[in-house]
Formats: sequence, C-alpha cells, structure tokens
Amino acid sequence: MFIDYAQINISAGKGGDGAVTFRREKYVPKGGPSGGNGGKGGDVILVANSNLSTLLDYRYKKNYAAEDGAAGANSLKDGKNGKDIIVQVPVGTLIKDSETEKILYDLNKNGMQVIVAKGGRGGKGNSNFATPTNQTPRFAEDGKPGEEIKIILELKLIADVGLVGFPNAGKSTLISTISEAKPKIADYPFTTLEPNLGIVRYKEYQSFTVADIPGIIEGASQGKGLGLLFLRHIERTEILLFLIDSQSEDYQKDFSILLKELKTHSKILAQKKKIISISKADLLSEEDIIKLKKKKFRGADSPTLVFSSATRNGIQELLDYLWKELILLHKEVEE
Repeated sequence: MFIDYAQINISAGKGGDGAVTFRREKYVPKGGPSGGNGGKGGDVILVANSNLSTLLDYRYKKNYAAEDGAAGANSLKDGKNGKDIIVQVPVGTLIKDSETEKILYDLNKNGMQVIVAKGGRGGKGNSNFATPTNQTPRFAEDGKPGEEIKIILELKLIADVGLVGFPNAGKSTLISTISEAKPKIADYPFTTLEPNLGIVRYKEYQSFTVADIPGIIEGASQGKGLGLLFLRHIERTEILLFLIDSQSEDYQKDFSILLKELKTHSKILAQKKKIISISKADLLSEEDIIKLKKKKFRGADSPTLVFSSATRNGIQELLDYLWKELILLHKEVEE
C-alpha cells in the first residue's frame, strides 16, 4: 500500500529539575549548596531514509516523545540528558505545521535530518545561586518543557520522468513495459489509484526512474476525479511525459486540457520539460503514424513521439529521447 499522508504528534523531552542539596560531610556541619543541574530533554529528529517508500507506519502510531532529562543530584552531580528519538521517513517527505500547513522542512536527500522539536533546558541547581549575601540558597530552577508540535508528513515521489495523461491512456502499460514495476492494468478508467515508481534500465549500466501518476481529468486541479491528491507528486519529476491515446478525437485538445490542469495546480509544473507522445500506436496505420510524428503541439517541448507498448514499436526511440533530455538537464544544472 502506498501511503503519502499522515499527521503525528511530536513531543520533545522536558528538562530535568535542578537539585536543592547541601554538603553533608564530617567536620563540615554547615556545608554550602551542592545541588547539580538538571539534564537537557531529548530532541525529536526526523531523518530521510531512502530504504523507506511509504508513510504507512505513521497511520497507526501517531505519538512520538523523546526522553525527559534527569534531575540534578547532590555533590554537584548533573542529571543525564534525555535520549533523542529518531523518526525515519522516506526521502521526499515534506514536514508541515498541522495548523497552518506551512512547509517547515523538505527532506529530499537521503540522510538529511532536522530537529523538529527541541528538548527543554535543564534547570540550574541551587549551587548556582549562592551569593555573598545568601550563601545557602534553598531554591533551584525547574527544567523547561520540551517543544510540542503536531505535524503533517506528506510524501512526494521523486522521479526523473512523470507520466501524465487521462485515465486509460496507457501509462500503467508503458511503465510495466519499460521497467520491473507491475501496476494493475485493466481496460477502464482509474485503474491506477496510487502512484507507481519504476526503474528503467537503459542500455548496460545506466538507469532512470519513471513515476506512473494516476489519471488526470478536466477539473483535477479543483479536486475532481483523483484531483490534487496525486497532482502534487508530479512536482518532484524533472521531465513530464504526456501520453495521448491514439484513439482520441482531438489530440491537441486533450494535451491542452492536461496542460491547463497542471498549470492551474502549480507554477513549478508549468516550468517542467514537457514531452508529448501518442500511445497505442498498434491501433494506427503506418500512414497515420508518419503524419503524427510530423505534428506540432502547442505547448510541447519536443517532437511528437509515437509508440505501442503492446508491440514495443517506438519504445526504444522513446527511451533514447528521454535519456538524451535527462542528460541535457543534468548538464544545465552542473553548469
């Protein structure tokens, strides 16, 4: 099961209280203050882990609390610091404040970590408050409470290529053809109810990742169909590969609707490299395929690619083009 959203409660540890004690030694009947300081409360730390792929665990366990710091003791002994708690999340997880939904952190790299709640400071023992006029203070500081926060965890897939198209456009069939991913495939809309991620082996030692995004319909950016729940996943991809069904009555209209939904949802999506392709080419004549390859689409950043997952006709050309564009994008980033 792919779970991409969860809300959890985070509590850092309370600082330990400072101690009020006095030296009690032989021949020292009125020893001075000797209370130690309280230990610091433990922090709550979130760490991105590339071995994780869902937020499923956080649907069942919602409360995470670090250890409190220990109280100070006599003989100037400080209390132990509370243990931190480490919460592992998949790479690509956004951390949001549950009340404002403001993005606090974006854990988009393996090993990246952030302290989401800091432990409270330990209180000072009475040994810290002795003065010339008060050499036997009978008070100490209490430990400070740790930070508490309710946060939203939202996972966005990280992939090189995102497949975009109407329901039943052939996205699941394509990803199962070019990778080891095995999404559910059937001849009716909304077969894919959750994103699938596949690794495409390109030639001998090269590979790239492809995300199969559930079908978009007109009005998706307003929440229709599967709506915003899945549109957000495409923001992480470097290239958008649009799939238009070869049996469509108006290719340009279909592409324009998809493009409009993406632009309405996010400016980030509007800036992505957009590659257009016609799927199910096995249902077309050779003459139609030749015409389509020459067709120019308004808003596309590529020539028109035509392929059939059923016969694999045009698949290698599609992969070659995607690889070439990914290499160019990586070079631009390096420069």
